[in-house]
Amino acid sequence: MAEKKYDGLILKSVGGLFFVETDEKIIECRARGIFRKENIAPCAGDRVVIESEDGETGLITEIKPRKNSIIRPPLANLDYLIFIVSTCQPSPNYLILDKFTAIAHYKGIESIIVLTKNDLKKRPDIEEVYRRTGFTLFVTDYEDESSYMPLYDMLSGKVSAFTGNTGAGKSTLLNHMDSSLVLATGEISKKLGRGRHTTRQVELFKLKNGGYIADTPGFSTFETNKYDIIFKDKLKYCFPEFEEYEGKCRFPDCAHTGEKGCAVTEAVKRGDIPQTRHESYLAMYEEAKQLKEWEVRDRI
Repeated sequence: MAEKKYDGLILKSVGGLFFVETDEKIIECRARGIFRKENIAPCAGDRVVIESEDGETGLITEIKPRKNSIIRPPLANLDYLIFIVSTCQPSPNYLILDKFTAIAHYKGIESIIVLTKNDLKKRPDIEEVYRRTGFTLFVTDYEDESSYMPLYDMLSGKVSAFTGNTGAGKSTLLNHMDSSLVLATGEISKKLGRGRHTTRQVELFKLKNGGYIADTPGFSTFETNKYDIIFKDKLKYCFPEFEEYEGKCRFPDCAHTGEKGCAVTEAVKRGDIPQTRHESYLAMYEEAKQLKEWEVRDRI
């Protein structure tokens, strides 16, 4: 039987096997050994070409160019990184959230922030800060579909990852947006292989509207440098609200950390840039100063 070529999307990988969705069906595949030699690891979200004789099993022969990727958990070609932030229980952490949005910006992934548990505690301060940064922000109320269904509409035809602190309400939000998931709160973790004695696997789930979502580990379970590493000279470009001040500082190589004539620092003093965002930037800059190019391989 002649081999047939298919274009497909990797939904998940388990023990060297890749489950690839094609227009016809999901085909279980292995990858060509050449990828390992080239230090390329196929992962969920990769667009690939496979060859199969029987339509049941196949071989990944080509990984199409990625527009972006994150390291841990391994995911490729993300359109959105969606941060679920609870107003309480657990309380939001500005620094952690700002680290993740900076990395998403660096990787060319659009950040979306979703506030949950607003019935328990209102947090207008969070709304004000992140609306001013230009991020898309949703304030959810599960009694009001109009507060979260526009987000669902945005996911149509896109590949997105949901992340946030454990207990922030990712599963509850997903259940309200798409009944095809039909997962009681907490069960999505079980289905994704989450558990004390279970190997963590990343899987894309298909929504009724044609989008794909990955539920990633909570903020507290891994370091931001597992997503990627940003060196200090690149960091200022990862805060979009700094962009309008670029080139307006006294010194062309201004790092925006308090130098004389810094336009960004002046904007913070005027209240045009939220102080918490600049504080996060300063903390990240101090961390980035400690990074050395030769250390990166070991860190990731």
